[in-house]
Amino acid sequence: MMPIWLAIVIMLVLAAACLAIGYRYRLMVAEKEISSAEEEAKRILNDAIKSAESKKREALVEAKEEILQARKEYEREEKERRGDLLKQERRLQQKEENLDRKTENIERKEDALQNRLNDVEKARNEVEILRKSQMEVLERISGFTSEEAKQYLIDQLADEVTHESAMRVREIEAQYKEEADTRAREILSLAIQRCAADHVSEATVSVVPLPNDEMKGRIIGREGRNIRTLETMTGVDLIIDDTPEAITVSCFDPVRREIARIALEKLIQDGRIHPSRIEEMVEKAKREVDATIKAEGERAIFETNVHGLHPELIKLLGRMRYRTSYGQNVLNHSIEVSHLAGLLAAEIGADITAAKRAGLLHDLGKSIDHEVEGSHVQIGVELARKYREHDSIIHAIEAHHNDVEPRTIVACLVQAADAVSAARPGARRENLENYIKRLEKLEEVTSSFPGVEKSFAIQAGREVRIMVAPDKVSEDQMVLLARDIAKKIEDELEYPGQIKVNMIRETKVIEYAK
Repeated sequence: MMPIWLAIVIMLVLAAACLAIGYRYRLMVAEKEISSAEEEAKRILNDAIKSAESKKREALVEAKEEILQARKEYEREEKERRGDLLKQERRLQQKEENLDRKTENIERKEDALQNRLNDVEKARNEVEILRKSQMEVLERISGFTSEEAKQYLIDQLADEVTHESAMRVREIEAQYKEEADTRAREILSLAIQRCAADHVSEATVSVVPLPNDEMKGRIIGREGRNIRTLETMTGVDLIIDDTPEAITVSCFDPVRREIARIALEKLIQDGRIHPSRIEEMVEKAKREVDATIKAEGERAIFETNVHGLHPELIKLLGRMRYRTSYGQNVLNHSIEVSHLAGLLAAEIGADITAAKRAGLLHDLGKSIDHEVEGSHVQIGVELARKYREHDSIIHAIEAHHNDVEPRTIVACLVQAADAVSAARPGARRENLENYIKRLEKLEEVTSSFPGVEKSFAIQAGREVRIMVAPDKVSEDQMVLLARDIAKKIEDELEYPGQIKVNMIRETKVIEYAK
């Protein structure tokens, strides 16, 4: 049996031999593959060179064809441009020829025109020489220089134009004044007819009838405590005299007088007259009067169709139910003024709603003028401004007695309506005889001044219109004369409200064309 180590040696020798044989074989295969790859590379390189040369030849051919085509296109375009240039040159040449001909014609016309201008200048010089010679002849004949003659003609023409203008203006003014007066009378008469209201003069005292004269003693009470309580709580004066079965309630405040009258009637009807009962009845009378005031204010706005008034203004309107002005109930007067102002506004196309609202509120200040200092106009303006009335309404209230100059149609309408309502005979507490005497006295006082030709009392004595002689009273003297007349009226006459002194000085010029 062979030893192991020998077998291992043999195996190692065999393995080495196999490795050597394999390596040699692979070396031979690799050499063959390299040789084959070199041949393939040479073949591919030759093919690429051949293909590149072929493409190069093709590209050269295509480039030559494109160059040839571009040259042909360029030659064609150049030929067309050359033809266009030739045409433009021919047109320019024709235009130059035309311009030359026109220039020659213009030069010939300029020469002719210059010749004409020279002829005209010569003729003008001749005319000027002739005109001067004629002017010299005219000046020698007339005795005027040219400037004097011009001034004379201008003066004559200005006088004639001024005269004609003045006559025309006077004719137009007279015509429109007559038409305006006629139209105003129609509008006022129509408004008065459509608003015909009854007028009843109201007294400033209240008379409470008594069932018998014994009731006077019960009203006076023990040591006068009942009458003192009633007078203290109501602020009135109770006049108990020899008048049978009647007590007179007197007070400058109509609301308090009405409260006292109602309370006294309730006490007389109840029969229990003592201080505590008097206090109770006075409180009931106050509540009743407050309810009446509210109802009267609502009645006023319902009758006049004036909406959107502040609740306090409605109450103030209701208070005017117990207020009188020279015997005329102020609430009824305000309602009537509202109607009249609305009718007048409808006739002339003004704002009817604003006119009626301003007419209803124009005497608002009279509702509290016993409690607040100032004229009823100022108080009314403050109240209207306080309760946020519109500026036009406030202005109408302020202007209705000409405290300020009226600036709106509504203010003028309220003025007219107020005058119509107050100026009706019987509207205020004044009989016809006294009314006529007062107007006659007013005219007599104003006519007593020198220079006064005529005087007319109008608007129920609220205005006196005075015609003065223009040759005796100048425009400057009119101011002083009007002041003197107003002063004399204040000193000698008694009248309600205020009187407007309207003085007129008129110069008339009449001329006849024959």
